[in-house]
Amino acid sequence: MFTFTATTVTDTDRLGVALAEVLPAGVVIGLLGTLGAGKTRLVQAVARGLGVAGNTVTSPTFVLLHQYLQGRLPIYHFDAYRLRDDDEFLELGPEEYFEAGGITFIEWADRVSRCLPAERLEIKIEVTGETERTFTLAATTAELEEPLINLGKLVRCP
Repeated sequence: MFTFTATTVTDTDRLGVALAEVLPAGVVIGLLGTLGAGKTRLVQAVARGLGVAGNTVTSPTFVLLHQYLQGRLPIYHFDAYRLRDDDEFLELGPEEYFEAGGITFIEWADRVSRCLPAERLEIKIEVTGETERTFTLAATTAELEEPLINLGKLVRCP
């Protein structure tokens, strides 16, 4: 487990760029947090770190899925907020994306947790102030612990 406190959006961006350096291809990431917590902002920062223009990354709330294929690794960005149930999520064919060798983000992952692979990274974002956020990253398997250790080394050295 790794915890990071961002006091500004610049800190969130720094975390996202560092994540882009350590995340392995094929990782699935569940994003948890309230409306406005910064889930999409974090995805934008990871995308920039992978070589995707950050201003092209938008919330997939209404379209449910965005794909960004321009970077070092493809990004698949789901949003489960508007889904009624697991079946609606499964109709999107998430397994295909989970196995595509990119980085898959699922905003509101708690709504479809039964549909997610057992091996994943979960990032909980808590709003702790007007611009302050606490990010808690937890790996569900030992294999994903190493990227968190490496992340800790990167973000502690601005």
